[in-house]
Amino acid sequence: MTALVLWDIDRTLLYVGDIDRMVYRQAFRDVVGREATKLPARGTGVTMPLAVRELLTANDVPETDVVPFADLIVDRLPDLLEAHRDDLVRHGKVMPGAEEALAAVRRSPDLTPTVVTGNLRRNAEIKLSAKSLLEYVNVPIGGYASDSPHRPTLVGIAQSRAAERHGEVFDSSNTVIIGDSLQDVTTGTEGGAKVIGVTSGTTSAQQLADAGAHVVIPDLRDSESLLSLIRSLSSQ
Repeated sequence: MTALVLWDIDRTLLYVGDIDRMVYRQAFRDVVGREATKLPARGTGVTMPLAVRELLTANDVPETDVVPFADLIVDRLPDLLEAHRDDLVRHGKVMPGAEEALAAVRRSPDLTPTVVTGNLRRNAEIKLSAKSLLEYVNVPIGGYASDSPHRPTLVGIAQSRAAERHGEVFDSSNTVIIGDSLQDVTTGTEGGAKVIGVTSGTTSAQQLADAGAHVVIPDLRDSESLLSLIRSLSSQ
């Protein structure tokens, strides 16, 4: 049986510092015409469309303008992030053990790696390619905020895409999500995947476990142990 491995990106595989927040600030200024004084919280894992709506509401944009302004901002995010590619290359950081773990999963014939993330698909591709990680995941079968703002829905989207591509059935019995936030845990438990929590973000091991993560690990440095965990969870 093949297992589907769904990687989260931010703070699980890489860290981009304030670049995302800089992009939100620019997009807000372009659309609203003034500076944002409050920015989205760090490390929450919410999808970009929801983060943008929170940004607008927190900065006192009238309720009637929130949805149309959010659509305009979301449309701008990929191009604005692309404009900061050099910053991503220079200042973005690959999380400890991430590249080795990605490579180990990718070369395992019984594992199919892709992404489930709160990023828009193009933003995800920009980040991964800037840090030379794109080759380790099957991008077209992933689930992205550009597919749905509701993260648990993205698991089913990825499972359907993987099934169509590989001719196998993927469900909660053979799907594992790896992520650092409470949103990653919710994405898996509500969307239909086992969850490996990683304490590389802003969420503690206890918080991840309490939220329903099936296993919690400190980082991605032990690739062999990670492979064993994925196979154990996907055979239950």
